[in-house]
Amino acid sequence: MLLERDLIQAVGFRNVRDGDGVTGFQLRIRMPSYRGMAASLVDGISVRVGDLVDVPADAPLWTFAGRTYTLQQLWDSDGVRWPLEEAAVVTVPFAGGLPEGTHEVSIELRLRMSYIPQEHQPSTYRETRHITLSPQADGGPFQYGVSLYSYMTDYGTVLDLETALAAVADVGATGIEILGEGHIEGYPSPSSAWIDRWFALLEKYALEPTNYGSWIDTRLHSSGVHARDLTAAEGADILQRDLRLAKTLGFRFVRPKIGVVSSDLIPHPIWTESVERSLDLAAELDVVICPEIHSPTPIKHEVVDDYIGLIERTGTKHFGLLLDTGIFQDRPIPLRPGELPGRRPAFLDGIGVDPADIADIAKYVVFIQAKFHDIDENQEDQQIPWEPVLRALKDSGYTGYLSSEYEGERAPWRSIEQVRRQHSLIRRIAGGLD
Repeated sequence: MLLERDLIQAVGFRNVRDGDGVTGFQLRIRMPSYRGMAASLVDGISVRVGDLVDVPADAPLWTFAGRTYTLQQLWDSDGVRWPLEEAAVVTVPFAGGLPEGTHEVSIELRLRMSYIPQEHQPSTYRETRHITLSPQADGGPFQYGVSLYSYMTDYGTVLDLETALAAVADVGATGIEILGEGHIEGYPSPSSAWIDRWFALLEKYALEPTNYGSWIDTRLHSSGVHARDLTAAEGADILQRDLRLAKTLGFRFVRPKIGVVSSDLIPHPIWTESVERSLDLAAELDVVICPEIHSPTPIKHEVVDDYIGLIERTGTKHFGLLLDTGIFQDRPIPLRPGELPGRRPAFLDGIGVDPADIADIAKYVVFIQAKFHDIDENQEDQQIPWEPVLRALKDSGYTGYLSSEYEGERAPWRSIEQVRRQHSLIRRIAGGLD
């Protein structure tokens, strides 16, 4: 597993229980040196959390390799080590634990280095960051998951598969959503070793596969003198290949992103035949094909009408709708550096679909991608109005997955904290709906 760059790790920030009571909280700390060292060289860590907690350096407990020590026990230890590649678990006694939400956490970590003159010791490392406590609210009627798309640009650079799944599990999520060609090593023919590792990690982190992202690239041959669009049969072959792979990996839903022919995302005309050719296989595999309703396409639109028309005409139970909550965005995404007003797609300012429109299509909705862009330190989403969205979903009878899909700023590791904030926010709102 890989670690976050910050000394204070987001993953692992949680309250801890002893029997029926909450006795404190934990955080994980990365070794700040360029090497691992004997844990007896730790000189303590003071921890402050806003105006709630302020403990001296000798108060927290330390856990290495599954064994917990007081600071004095570390000083007296022999053979206990803090490896460079592993985070130490620091437990702060605090009766009742921390409240739900995002906290300003500050540490002062002290280490004794034998090769630095004693008058300059201990070496002191200070850091403050805002991190969100692992969600504690039950989240009302919904299930909670995360799309690995949330970690785009982190994945394969500062996150590997296990680190990403560990971050998902750490917010209490139970569902994992992937992009076939984005996260499967050797796609479309992963090795048996990779498949075995996939299932081993799912078991380790108690996760279930939910939605598998697939593409039907209708402009696959769009360059040169022989440029042409895909035929419906070719589109069906691509979709069916991914249906089989999704089933092999345990997924229940497959989202085909179909090539479009207009700015409001009307799908290429082959979509109907390609899907209908694949319905028997979807039924055989018991996998549901679910194209997404994605901004700038609103709920009340011919694209959605056509999808529902296919369901009604065929009577299939293996085709449904995937709702992307980005359609409810009602405030603009801030301009990026160098981006000029009027020079980007208008839908980035939000199309503001009325959440009440969910009622019209609710019986066809099988999966929700909980799209979001930025949640601040006060747990306020800057673009998506979650209370009316979640209330509309609850009132419609939806009890399936809300799968986090972060699509905000791609600074390294930022996505981990943003997903934590979203889970804390939407679970608290959903759990409070009457």
